[in-house]
Amino acid sequence: MPSSPEPAGALLLCRAEPAVVGPAAHLLRRRMLLARAGHGWSVLVPETKPWLNGPDADPTGPGDGEPVDRIVAGWAGALAVGAPWPVLALWWDADRSGFTLASGFRRPVGYVWLANGTPAGEDEAMRTFAARLGLDPVLDMQALDVLTGPDSESDARARMLGLLAVLTRTGLTLPAGLTPGEPADRLREVARVQPDVQPVTWSGWRDAVHAELDVVEGTGLGPWLRGPKARCLAAAQLAAALPLTVHGLRRRSGGWLTAGAVLLAHGVLGLAYDRMRAARD
Repeated sequence: MPSSPEPAGALLLCRAEPAVVGPAAHLLRRRMLLARAGHGWSVLVPETKPWLNGPDADPTGPGDGEPVDRIVAGWAGALAVGAPWPVLALWWDADRSGFTLASGFRRPVGYVWLANGTPAGEDEAMRTFAARLGLDPVLDMQALDVLTGPDSESDARARMLGLLAVLTRTGLTLPAGLTPGEPADRLREVARVQPDVQPVTWSGWRDAVHAELDVVEGTGLGPWLRGPKARCLAAAQLAAALPLTVHGLRRRSGGWLTAGAVLLAHGVLGLAYDRMRAARD
């Protein structure tokens, strides 16, 4: 008798173009597929399932066997902590579904629904979510309030689809088939056939830093990464990376370890770019 599909899965939605998201995603050191998700949005689909133990787990990094919500929250935080764009992690398993929104150094905000659609989050979290994404405080908030109220006919999957419906007003349009609640294997196969899909693989710190430098050069952000203020920011990122990494080691959390590694990379990038440009000048 065939086994049932693995119920857990996740998607990472980044409010930036794939050309910008790609170099940052390399720093996660995970195999993913990157595709466009509408105007000004990108989607990252994990190629492996690090929330599992055994042959289906991700052998390329720490965190195997952790709950899916904790893993993707760590990924979202790691991506957003050094970027000017927010990251929305959608996740689900057999018992619950939810999201985590990460933006810069601010505390992540999230919401959870039980499998039958029962809200298990705080209304204030949804209001913070709307404010950080710049949603309409009246029309969009009314639609989000519906998702936090009782509804016997909406399960967790329907709640997530309702959330995505609100975000379409910001330009988000997920490719057909990349739907919350689908098995992770199905999401991976759908992502692979997208016309603009880009594989994200880890090729070492040197290539990752060079890729980020190329993006900086091509987007006009270079001047903002130079001078005393930029050097202070890079130093602060390096200083913050150490306690995050220690915290991740103590809790054996792959998400926090990844966040520390990404902060370290961004700090190194800031110092390297400043020196590189000074040498050229």
